[in-house]
Amino acid sequence: MPADGPLLYVDTSEVREGALEEVKGAIKELAAFIEANEPRLIAYNVYLSEDGSQMTVVHLHRDTSSLEYHLEVGGPAFRKLADLITLTSIQIYGEPSERALTQLHEKARSLGRDNVSVHRLQAGFSRR
Repeated sequence: MPADGPLLYVDTSEVREGALEEVKGAIKELAAFIEANEPRLIAYNVYLSEDGSQMTVVHLHRDTSSLEYHLEVGGPAFRKLADLITLTSIQIYGEPSERALTQLHEKARSLGRDNVSVHRLQAGFSRR
């Protein structure tokens, strides 16, 4: 059973050649959609490498149900990026539920590689 604590999500994708400007527009729309529709999400940020060849998405969730909700609500929006990027990995820091893990594997397969890793907390604390 997952611990009731925050989860940090980090995914990395390769931006397809010639798609950078379209990716920039799509991620701005995606971030605005997520901000408007996911009030429990603490942070959602998208980073591009200096040369624009790699995109990293980082979000922080209060708990696993926030991550589940994000994957459910954002699913259709993520798929709009499928022709623009190739997802290379998803890293989860914390204790996701089995449902969230299933959703993550589905997302990874739809956008690139099914490469999902979970890193469980060994020590530390969170302030809310």
